[in-house]
Amino acid sequence: MRKVISAITVICILMIGSISFFSLWEPIQAQEEAIPSYAKWGRMAMKETSKKYPNAQIIDYLHVGKKTKGDNAVEQFKLWLKESNREFGVLIDIEFHPDTDEVISVNFKEVNQ
Repeated sequence: MRKVISAITVICILMIGSISFFSLWEPIQAQEEAIPSYAKWGRMAMKETSKKYPNAQIIDYLHVGKKTKGDNAVEQFKLWLKESNREFGVLIDIEFHPDTDEVISVNFKEVNQ
């Protein structure tokens, strides 16, 4: 009887161990796959906005979309900023060459909404 209980215990431990391993692996894999293609351009948009508005705090972020402009691509973002008691939006267009990721231009436009 002890041998049977020991064998069942070992099997249960192995099963729990394998379930834990796979349940840990899936979220890691999902996180890697969930990184959007525009993420690096979003980081650049926030960095360039912080340079242009050094006294403002970025309080919201939105990826508006991607469009083409001739042979180039444009990633568009809208950041909401707070500076002293003023809140305002900034639309950022990052134009780049899609094959080389060479940045052509970064344009800003302030908006109220």
